[in-house]
Parts: sequence; C-alpha cells; structure tokens
Amino acid sequence: MAAMDYEPVPLEGYPAVDDETLLARAEAARAALATRRTVRDFSDRPVPRAVIEACLRAAGSAPSGANHQPWHFACVSDPVLKRQIREAAEAEERAFYEGRGGARWLKDLEKLGTDASKPFLETAPWLIAIFAQPQSPDEAGDPRKNYYVKESVGLATGFLLQTLHSAGLATLTHTPNPMKFLNAVLGRPASERPFVLLVVGHPADEATVPRYALHKKPLEAIASFFS
Repeated sequence: MAAMDYEPVPLEGYPAVDDETLLARAEAARAALATRRTVRDFSDRPVPRAVIEACLRAAGSAPSGANHQPWHFACVSDPVLKRQIREAAEAEERAFYEGRGGARWLKDLEKLGTDASKPFLETAPWLIAIFAQPQSPDEAGDPRKNYYVKESVGLATGFLLQTLHSAGLATLTHTPNPMKFLNAVLGRPASERPFVLLVVGHPADEATVPRYALHKKPLEAIASFFS
C-alpha cells in the first residue's frame, strides 16, 4: 500500500458560536474535569470492553508528530496477567520505597500516604499499559521513525484520561520505575517504551483521597498572558 498523499478536505466540527457560548462550554468542561481525582481504592465491578474501546478511539484521535500515532494501548482484564503485573510492579516499588527513590521524593510522597503495596492492580477491572513507539511500520510495513514521541503519547494519554472520566470511570496513573517488565509480561517489542500504566474502573464505596491532593495551583500561578 502506497503512502497516502496529502489531499485537503473541508474542516468540520467547528460551527460558529458566540463568545458567551464559548465561555459556558469552557466552564462546563472545567467544572467536569475539576471533579477528577486519582483513585487508589477500586471496586471489582466489571467495566464492559465496549466502554474501554470507545475511550481508546478518543485517545487515538490525539494529535501526533507527522500523524504517525506512535502509541500502543495494551488493555488487560485477565486476572493471571494482572497478578503478574502486580508482582513485578511491587518488586520495583519496594526497591523505590526502601531508598532508591531518594529522601526528598519519599518525603514528598508521605503527604499522599502511598507505599509499595498496590492491590488495585488486581482489584480494578482494567489495566491499560501505554507504550511509546520510537519507530513503527509505515503503510507498506517498513520501519519508520516517529517524531515528538513523548509529546504525542502524553497528549493521547490526556485524551484517554479525560474520556474515561467523562464516561464516569475512576483512574490512577501508575508509574513504577523501571517499567520494562510490562514489555515482558505483555509481549510487547523491546523497542517500545512503557509510558504509564493506567488503572481503570469504578471507585470502591469506601474510597478516599488525601486532602492534600485536593489543592490545585491557582490560575495566576500556572499561566501568564501577553495581550
């Protein structure tokens, strides 16, 4: 299959609206996303695969360098694989909390109450391991270099988090370090780089979040305007 040539088509999806409508939509989106929380207590209530697939389609629409879409989402609901992932992740986490993370990092984490035990990796119905692809096959199946890989995969991950939250699901961005065990457990090529492990499901009835995590920087601390 030959590479697709550039062919312009009409832009769709941007009907003209007034400024009041723009602001109302922005505020509605902000308010919805402001309710998102990182969850560590999950229910084992199942989530249909169709829901995950719909969210992944949204993630796959994210912008990427040269439109190469340098990502792969490995979605795990199998209990055996979830157990393997938990065992491997907890081994790395124990090393981290026993000193590899460094005194300052571990001190900062005390506010969140985290430790090396990660039962949510088995309890939650879905784990989504997101891999970054420095290269991937082109339309002819030949190896092709990808561009702005970290930036592209970060954008796709953001799209996925937003869509999962909009669907009503809780998430946790889990990043044990290193994460190469995910390649082995999930049979992904050594060339792919694990980016993040998303834990996805319904929050447990008794789920809580640390009060510290509710604090977000105000707009003036995160943005500057040049008009």
